[in-house]
Amino acid sequence: MKNQCDQSELDQAVVVALGCSLPGAYPSREVLLDAAVDALALEGLAVAARSSWWTSVAWPDPSAPAYLNGVVLVETRLSASEVLGALHRVEARFGRVRAEANAPRTLDLDLIAHGRAVLDGAVVAPHPRAHERLFVMGPLAEIAPDWRHPVSGRTAADLAATASVGVDARPLT
Repeated sequence: MKNQCDQSELDQAVVVALGCSLPGAYPSREVLLDAAVDALALEGLAVAARSSWWTSVAWPDPSAPAYLNGVVLVETRLSASEVLGALHRVEARFGRVRAEANAPRTLDLDLIAHGRAVLDGAVVAPHPRAHERLFVMGPLAEIAPDWRHPVSGRTAADLAATASVGVDARPLT
């Protein structure tokens, strides 16, 4: 697995954000996220690059457990809809329960981009709010600083520098 990709790979890459605030059955959130990255391959999502894990205060309730987030670039022949289905299956295997919006959770997988596709139907890509979130753009800028948002054309590095949500996000030390 590489730590960075070239521009032609970035234009084809499927970008997936991972996050959790609860370790579930795992000894730590880091171990859970590492296992989730490994589980992606079982769904036809070959990880080409992976960021470090970033931590941020929970939102909207900062007294809830802090979040751990990261980003992977995956290679796949799956459509955006098939990728989303695969992500939901992995979440379910890790005990994700969709009960209350923004509640603490064991695993959250988001499709950030499916190559350069712009989709606005049952599947939305690029993710409509990812460009505002430092806990997504920071990790993405780590592994793909030159990745360009399919709509705005701005790079991940630029979006990370101007993110307005989760601005406390920092790489885990």
